[in-house]
Amino acid sequence: MKIAITGGTGFVGSELTDLLLQKGHEVFILSRSKQGTERGITYVQWLSENANPEKQLEGVDAFVNLAGESINNGRWTEKQKQKIYDSRMKTTDEVLRILHTLTVKPKVLVNASAIGIYPPSNSTRYTEESKVLGTDFLARTVRDWEIKAQSAEKLQIRVACGRFGIILGKSEGALPLMALPYKLFVGGPVGAGENWMSWVHVKDVADALLFAIEHPINGPFNVTAPHAKKMKDFGKTLATILKRPHYFPVPSFALKLVLGEKSQLVIEGQHVIPQTLIDEGYSFHFPNLESALRDIYK
Repeated sequence: MKIAITGGTGFVGSELTDLLLQKGHEVFILSRSKQGTERGITYVQWLSENANPEKQLEGVDAFVNLAGESINNGRWTEKQKQKIYDSRMKTTDEVLRILHTLTVKPKVLVNASAIGIYPPSNSTRYTEESKVLGTDFLARTVRDWEIKAQSAEKLQIRVACGRFGIILGKSEGALPLMALPYKLFVGGPVGAGENWMSWVHVKDVADALLFAIEHPINGPFNVTAPHAKKMKDFGKTLATILKRPHYFPVPSFALKLVLGEKSQLVIEGQHVIPQTLIDEGYSFHFPNLESALRDIYK
């Protein structure tokens, strides 16, 4: 297949690109600066003056939209929150414009999303059927992002929105920051440690995105491992893998002081089940945390 990706050079995008190339697919990465062909990838210029990406994207079979300002960059000031929100809306608007322009439409748009759309809870188990959505900044951003992406259905394009959990990888994402205190022998529980952490290995994220292209998934699908962990248990498992102690607690108020509103990513959490992927027959490479961490730190 011919598959176009926005955000193709990012954490998830790079993993997906490598997977697609291994599977023999043609990859088109939309880029602000790069052009030309490199190791089987065609770079298509977009979001810049005189860019005309639709000419090179005619005939693509699938579109994957991963573009957006990272939520991990800096404190969540009002300016940064607006940047996070606007980056998702504007890039998705451009994706929709391209889709409108194409003579032959791709069969599917797979759009990034996040489990932050669900309200924090220590007791509720969320699936894609859960109707209660959060009301904080992250939830509102993700909700609006999904609504905008789903407007592609008017073009008779199937739309699937992958609600990512906490993505684990060795050099990017949340794990390096979480592992650093343990590597310095000062790791321990955050707050009470009772909040849920719905995690997923980055290899499963990439594979789930391809799975959504190849299978009739419509609407949201949770991209989390089937076995979430409470934060205290996640920390204990990480400490065991790294052969480090787990006994220096980090008070919640200290994180709020340092991170501000962004501290909710660590202090709060949701127990999310990837029910749609399970029902469609997806087989996780790393369903359990210990196997995922051992693969990352092998």
